[in-house]
Parts: sequence; C-alpha cells; structure tokens
Amino acid sequence: MSIVLIGYRGSGKTTIGRLLADRLGWSFVDSDAEIVKRAGKTIKSIFADDGEPAFRDLESAVVLELAGLQDHVIALGGGAVMREANREAIVGNVADVVYLHCDAETLHARIHADPATGDNRPHLTQHGGGIDEIRQLLNGREPTYLALASIVVEVAARTPDQAVEQILAEMI
Repeated sequence: MSIVLIGYRGSGKTTIGRLLADRLGWSFVDSDAEIVKRAGKTIKSIFADDGEPAFRDLESAVVLELAGLQDHVIALGGGAVMREANREAIVGNVADVVYLHCDAETLHARIHADPATGDNRPHLTQHGGGIDEIRQLLNGREPTYLALASIVVEVAARTPDQAVEQILAEMI
C-alpha cells in the first residue's frame, strides 16, 4: 500500500511528500511531474495546446497507474481528485489519503513566491490565478478533499518537517 497526498497547489505536497517518503524508506512520485514527463511539455502547455479535458484524461491515466504502486508516497495534482474514477482508484488501493489543508491567503502567497508557477501552471478560472481563483477552486474542492482524507494536516503554520511528524503520528 501507499500514501497519497492531496490538497491545493502550493500546499506542500511535493516537499512534504519527499520528506515523508524518505522517513518511511519509500519512493516518492508526483503525478504532475509524471504527466509532464509523459507529455514532453509543461502542464501550462498541455492546457494551451490540447485543452483541460485532454490534460484531465492524461492525469486520470497516471493516477490509475500510480494508485497501484506499493510503498510509495504519491503527490496528486490539486484537481485530480475531482474525477470520480480517480477517487475510486485511490480509495481502493492506498493505505492513507492525507489532505494538506491550507487557507487561501497562505496558498496565494506561496504560489506567487514560486517563480516557476507562472511558466509551468495554467490559470484555472477567469480570475487569472489570483486570490479569487484560489478561493473559488478551494471552496469547490475542499468538500471532496475532506471526504477522501483519512488524515488532515493543517500546513499553513507548520514546517514541512512538522507536517511529516503529524502524518507519521496519525498513521500509527
């Protein structure tokens, strides 16, 4: 079995996932990185060239494959769990689903502090990646994140190491 990390972009899934995998002696995989590798272009380019439906189809193929891995920490893209088939693949195959919860203001600050975000990530609404987009998407996704999660970690005021410690404590 594996552990899946879910949450909005900027919640720390990749950073925390790598640390958690290291602590467990497991491998780490990021679904977005796998999508980029398979497509040979950034997620922003996939959205621009092929559209969001094509991206979501590729994402679903990757999620289905990753959900079957053993002894992995898997970071999923923020919108991956919005497709029922992806949720079913996760629930049937992983030990724990960890929701890295973070408020919209902190997410906004983190996203805009990352210089690679603009080059690699598309805007997902007409709000252009700002705080209104984050609030809108987070409000729509959070009920799904909470319903799917077996562990919820508040990450806004925690360091990545502290988040890992909480995950490990709740797994026991």
